[in-house]
Amino acid sequence: MPWWETTLFLMAVVLAIWGFVSMVGIRTRILTRKTYRTAEDIYPNYADSERKQRQYAREHGGQWHDDEEPSQSSEGTKP
Repeated sequence: MPWWETTLFLMAVVLAIWGFVSMVGIRTRILTRKTYRTAEDIYPNYADSERKQRQYAREHGGQWHDDEEPSQSSEGTKP
């Protein structure tokens, strides 16, 4: 193998490694940037109806907490 083929191959390898490292770095900076959005801001966009949320809580042994009505225990009785 002539020396120039070896040199071109090594340059291609170095370029591929550099490209991978720079893409990963850019992707990491994008995915880990500072945000001021909280779960409370995002959740209503994806929430089920209140009825479905209460049903899910009952089925999984949890409690439904809502600001407008008293909380219910996992047995479904009201305090």
